[in-house]
Amino acid sequence: MSFASELFATTNVDKLRALAKQKILKRALTAKDLVAIGLGTMIGGGIFTTIGIGVVGAGPAVIVSYLLAGLTSFFAALCYAELGAMVPVAGSAYTYAYATMGKLFAWIIGFALIFEYGISAAPVAQQFSAAIQDVLKNIGLVLPAWAQTSNLHLTGPWWSPASWDLAHSQCDIVGGLFVIALSVLLSIGIRETATTNNIFVVLKIGALIVFIAFGIVLFHPEHFLNFAPHGIGVLRPFGGMADYSSSAQPYGIVAVGAFVFFSYIGFDTATTTAEECKEPQRDVPLGVMGALAIGTILYCATAVVLIGAVPWNKVPTKDPLVYALAPLHMPWVSAIITIGVLAGTTSVALSSLLGQTRIFYVMARDKMLPPAVAKINPRFKTPVRTTMITGVAVALLTLIVPLTDLLNLVNIGTLIAFTVVCAGVLYLRKRKPDLPRSFRVPFVPLFPILGIVMSLFLAIFGLSARTWTWFVIALLVGLVFFFSYGFRRSKPDEIEPVVEPDGIADQFV
Repeated sequence: MSFASELFATTNVDKLRALAKQKILKRALTAKDLVAIGLGTMIGGGIFTTIGIGVVGAGPAVIVSYLLAGLTSFFAALCYAELGAMVPVAGSAYTYAYATMGKLFAWIIGFALIFEYGISAAPVAQQFSAAIQDVLKNIGLVLPAWAQTSNLHLTGPWWSPASWDLAHSQCDIVGGLFVIALSVLLSIGIRETATTNNIFVVLKIGALIVFIAFGIVLFHPEHFLNFAPHGIGVLRPFGGMADYSSSAQPYGIVAVGAFVFFSYIGFDTATTTAEECKEPQRDVPLGVMGALAIGTILYCATAVVLIGAVPWNKVPTKDPLVYALAPLHMPWVSAIITIGVLAGTTSVALSSLLGQTRIFYVMARDKMLPPAVAKINPRFKTPVRTTMITGVAVALLTLIVPLTDLLNLVNIGTLIAFTVVCAGVLYLRKRKPDLPRSFRVPFVPLFPILGIVMSLFLAIFGLSARTWTWFVIALLVGLVFFFSYGFRRSKPDEIEPVVEPDGIADQFV
């Protein structure tokens, strides 16, 4: 096989479908669980803690920003649903890219998904840490200054490791320990993880409903008169929000759309657990589309009520929902919102870590990564080694990397993954039109093309040059590993289950 042929060699879709029938991972999830897993990753990481900055950046038009990000996610969700039902194995966009575009694209998307899943758990853990520390302060418990937040102290340019002054940096101890605790829970088992996640999803959705119900009492329609004070913003390549913590600069609808896009990240987590579904052909499309629909409705309703309760130019960037309900003088309502923040960030981090470990599991099964790191534990029937390695790595990011940089990288990785998934649907419709599809994207090729165009539009015009620089540097490092290991060892036609030496596939039925 020539170098080019091997570089773009694809896995056999029929073999992937046969592999899914072997039931290597425990099949315990239903469509309801997948909707909850999708919502578990979506709601909490963005809406509770970043809507304030979105309102300041776009005014009442932040609603349009949410719809822009939601529409982009909608087209991608349709493509995820078709591929997830057609190739019901773990791995999400990585697996779909391997089956459609070949080994190189599969690695690039697998690498991009590290930003969407693995890295996204770190900023959410930092948000959980900030919320729990606020609760502790109310009872007189305050952590030492060096242990309160992640703040990498720089003595020079950010791109030079020699400028990273770790001795004078701060560490988010609570966030790091939080990630380790969730990784242990994930290692215990998928059923236990799903049950815990479902409880958290109910709590945080309940908190949003409480906010909407009580906030509507304070609604003032005149707050929407100056609907788009900053317009669409300045449209220039790589001119998006470089610092999400800044509220001094107005950004406009597009840049804020790329920013609040973080709130939508995770609806596709359902596709990473396809091998653990009882009926994946039915459950995966329902899980993906259900999570996206419910999340979008809640986001827009929350934004409308927030702006109706507080003039957009007076919305604080920290705890905006609690601030909006303060005139009601009902401390118990604020307490419910705080519980929702804690539950929301917990379920988002849990679902993100779940998605990342399943992607690593599949990449190791394909020998893109060393198979030893992703062996299934015969007792818990989960990839314990991968889970704990991922947990430690994310905990380290949580400890020292600032929230701003983490959020930027999560968004760019996800938008690139969306682009490839939409392209994968077009490719398979053209090359393999006769493959069984229990769910089909309507209006092909229009919808997949719109998904590609809108994802690239947000990535190019909504994100900063600094974000793209970090992403390209990280991608180049990843490609070095790919050509030194995965390119030589992975064989698309030799996909095998990854089990412990003393385990056999039948144990996992």
